[in-house]
Amino acid sequence: MATTNPPVDAGLRHGVMSGPELAAQAIANIAPSAVIAFTAAAIYLSAGTGTILSFALATVVILSVGYCVVVFARRNASAGSLYTYVSKGLGPFGAYLAGVALLVGCWGIAAGSLGGAISYTSDFLVSLGIPAGGTVATIVLAVVLGGLATLFTIRGIRLSARVSLTLELMSVTIIMILLVLALVWAGPAAWDPSQFSLSDVPGQGVAAGMVLGILGFVGFSSADALGREARNPYTAIPRAIMWSALVVGVLYVFAAYTQIAVLQEGLADSANPLQDIATLIGMPTWFNPILLFGVGASFFAVVVAPLNVVGRIGYVMGKEGVVADRFGRTHDGHLTPHRVLLIAGPAAIILDIILLAAGVHPMDIVVWVDTYATYGYMIAYSLVAAACVVYTRRAGLPNRLVWITAVIAILAMAYTFFANVYPVPTFPLNILPYLFLATIAVALGWYYHLVRNRPEVIARIGQTETDTLEGVG
Repeated sequence: MATTNPPVDAGLRHGVMSGPELAAQAIANIAPSAVIAFTAAAIYLSAGTGTILSFALATVVILSVGYCVVVFARRNASAGSLYTYVSKGLGPFGAYLAGVALLVGCWGIAAGSLGGAISYTSDFLVSLGIPAGGTVATIVLAVVLGGLATLFTIRGIRLSARVSLTLELMSVTIIMILLVLALVWAGPAAWDPSQFSLSDVPGQGVAAGMVLGILGFVGFSSADALGREARNPYTAIPRAIMWSALVVGVLYVFAAYTQIAVLQEGLADSANPLQDIATLIGMPTWFNPILLFGVGASFFAVVVAPLNVVGRIGYVMGKEGVVADRFGRTHDGHLTPHRVLLIAGPAAIILDIILLAAGVHPMDIVVWVDTYATYGYMIAYSLVAAACVVYTRRAGLPNRLVWITAVIAILAMAYTFFANVYPVPTFPLNILPYLFLATIAVALGWYYHLVRNRPEVIARIGQTETDTLEGVG
């Protein structure tokens, strides 16, 4: 459709992102530096020296989910991510449920990670002698950091991806330097054969640790929402998804091994293992602010990355009439789904401000809101695995490996959900599953409203391929 330049609906900018930039989106959504900083210590409490096994098994589960996603990504290029993929196997209802679950997951991870960015930025500024503690200061940081994240996503996917990649690479580099220096400092004691022995590994503890390991990967498939913006999407996106998951899995195993080898049983009592390692090996005092900045940068990167996915799923839903059609239009100049982002970004900021004003510590915001968000990812990952089985069978594609990976993915997600609700956790974690279910119930109410009043919209759900969108520039 020929229009003036720029068109009224220019659509998402076509083919601007390279393979490394796609991988940057995926890795930034995972935020490995933030996970490395805390998760190994949490897993060690239950898995002990089997911590690296928990991470290794979690990597296998995530690669299984990734394979199911890749089966779709090799044949479908869309901004709708799992929302579009699930429609190929489970139809409109499955697609809608996956889309809503993924929206909850991505937005929740962005809002929760904003709390981590606030916490570490505050600590970083305090370490420089700048008074940035207290409620007022953290609320100001919420507005500034959340506003910057929203701005980057509106200004363009390449800008936000490059910002995320730069920050995450900086953070990972800082942490890897610390861990390598710690191994050098430990000398021969750095070799810890107990971590490779299965004889004394607590099986139940490893399984419980695997749950936390899986949570450390959520968002890894976010590059699949960039089908329109990617160059050679049918090859670049699958590679970005699988390689990012594999590389991050290796990082997790290495980081966990090093923390256990250096801190040993002290890891169980450590509130901040990386800072404890830096103190133990005698790092200079100027290194601590750098470490704080690195982890804070990682949290900020994971605020930006999932907002990109939220914007693109909302864009496709707007195109299909599932939500107001104004959300299916893009910014005239930046060609980004700015209307969706101008709701999602400020909403994340407002949630954090409310919690901060109520006296909640920023890192508690990370735990609470990210846990709520993770339920969305569990649902979306399970649905895409089931859809992949149906899709490949209908299409007559080889699906033995699909069956294997889908079963692994679905069982692992079910176990992860169960482990988060039983034994019943303490407040407020105990109410989060029900808050999530209430969110889904409201969304399903809207779906049935569409069924009764706009059946033509139901027929379009998940059917929007980027190459067939009229007016896409």
